[in-house]
Parts: sequence; C-alpha cells; structure tokens
Amino acid sequence: MSFNFPLILVLATFITGIIWLLDAWLWKPKRRQAAAGVANAERREAVLKEPVLVEYSRAFFPVILVVLLLRSFLAEPFRIPSGSMMPTLLVGDFILVNKFAYGLRLPVVNTRFIEIGEPQRGDVVVFRYPDNPSVDYIKRVVGLPGDRVAYRDKILYINGKEMPQDDLGTYIAQGAGLASTGARERLERLDGVEHRILVRPGYPNIEGEWMIPEGHYFMMGDNRDNSKDSRYFGLVPEDNLVGKAFIIWMNWDGVNNRVTWSRIGDSIH
Repeated sequence: MSFNFPLILVLATFITGIIWLLDAWLWKPKRRQAAAGVANAERREAVLKEPVLVEYSRAFFPVILVVLLLRSFLAEPFRIPSGSMMPTLLVGDFILVNKFAYGLRLPVVNTRFIEIGEPQRGDVVVFRYPDNPSVDYIKRVVGLPGDRVAYRDKILYINGKEMPQDDLGTYIAQGAGLASTGARERLERLDGVEHRILVRPGYPNIEGEWMIPEGHYFMMGDNRDNSKDSRYFGLVPEDNLVGKAFIIWMNWDGVNNRVTWSRIGDSIH
C-alpha cells in the first residue's frame, strides 16, 4: 500500500490551519464572552480552556507548514532501495534532492509555476515512474530533448558521438552490493561529465536507438546491466521530474547493520 505523503501534508496543514483560525475568529471570543459572567476563578479558567483539538492544531500547524514548504520547494529526503545506480549510489544511501533545481512545483499536482532550470546531461535525477507515478525512481539523465540516443555493445552514443569509457578494473562491492562484485568498473564521459558505471561484458541487455522529443528525457542507471530504465519503460516526461540528487547524508549497511560513516556528506555527481 502506497501513501501520497505530499497530499497528507497538504491536508494536515489545511485542517489544522482551519481549526486554529476558526478558534481565533469564532470559538475563542465565545469562550471569553461566556467566561465574563463566571465569578469563580477555577470555573472561569475551565471555560476559557482550549479544546484538545484546538490545542493540538495550534501546536502542530506551524510545524507541518514548515515541513510542507521545505519538502515541496527546497529539499526532500529519499532512500536508495536498489543497486541500479551503483557504484555512484549504494543500497542504503539516504540522499537529499534539490526540489527547485528544475523549477518550483506545486505539491500534489506537481505543476511547475516558476521556471528556474532544466536537467543537464549527467544529472542524477529523481522522477515519478511513468507507468506508476506513485513510485519514485532515480537514474542519470543521458538524453535531452532533441537528442538521438543509441546503446550498443555497452557503449552509449549521443547524436552519433561515442561517449568514451576508461576501464577501471574489476569492481569489488561491500554490504548489500555484493551481487555486483565482479562487474567491470568504467569511467564514462557524458559530454565532459565524468562518472563511474558498471558493466558485465557478455551479459545481455536491451540495445537500440531512441529519438528524444521535446519535454522528455532518456534516463539510464549507472549499473548498466542491472537497471530498469528508459531502455525498458521509455522516456520520462518533464512533468514527472521531482528534483536533482545532490548529497548523501547517511548510509545504512543493512548487511553488516552499521552506518557507513565514510559516505556521509559525499556529493552526488
């Protein structure tokens, strides 16, 4: 069962705010009026006392509002659940995503109302899965609007130009990524953006060529032979973008049950 957390935050903010306002404008003056005719101090204090619902609404409204604003317009935390972005991101990484890098969007409806920037080739992006928008995916942008993207023999081509790779040797993983041990680690250059990828020579995957129309992006995981990405589910519409991943703030190694301190604070590129 999936929860629409942005919707829950919006509803909670609206409900607690309305209750607080109704009390300030309507219920509180009536309590004061009723208490004016009460001589006994204890009874007068009891009449003036806020109802529990109003008390909690007044206390939680500013907190929920701040969380809503920060999460909607500044940064949102995510946890990496799979190894599709290894070696850049590991299972158990907790990351922060810049929510304004590609423009400010209204929560829930995700409509952009202020344009700030557009995804660049090489950005690591969180987006809503096209086949099920309630699920968030994270991949790297390799194809921009107007591009012709091809993938053949573990090599990426952009507009007919090969994206060069340097072999870095056999990849040795730790923790939850042990299944990727033995893959070849390569340094790939996407029009000057350097990042590491994993490939398994001889391992079959989808190859082909794709034209990227306006308002769409081609996404790929860095773990090229273990990533469900645009080769499988197609292009990602601009409306599905959530934000740009920029930092790892914590990593929990679920195999060894410990924090991987060395990853804390690593930038994502």
